[in-house]
Amino acid sequence: MQIDTTTALYSAQAKVPTVNKDVDDAALHAQTDKFEALLLKTLLDTSMKNEDPLYGKSPGDKIYKSMYRDQIAESSSGGFGLSQLLFNFLKENR
Repeated sequence: MQIDTTTALYSAQAKVPTVNKDVDDAALHAQTDKFEALLLKTLLDTSMKNEDPLYGKSPGDKIYKSMYRDQIAESSSGGFGLSQLLFNFLKENR
């Protein structure tokens, strides 16, 4: 059985998203910082999954901890270098 890959490759290339070249550097940097914050939030959610016996359990405990991890991730984004690496890559490949 022969499979023609040219049709599949052509259709895959047609679906590749393009980068808008008119986006200024500040907006692109803001988006890469948000992406880094999302990755940091996921990392924090996974690493801080353990239950802490020092704090009691209250009805809003999970919401409060989630908001706390959101703020940590947001304030730390841009400092780990992943955002800058992604920014440089996207800027080169415009």
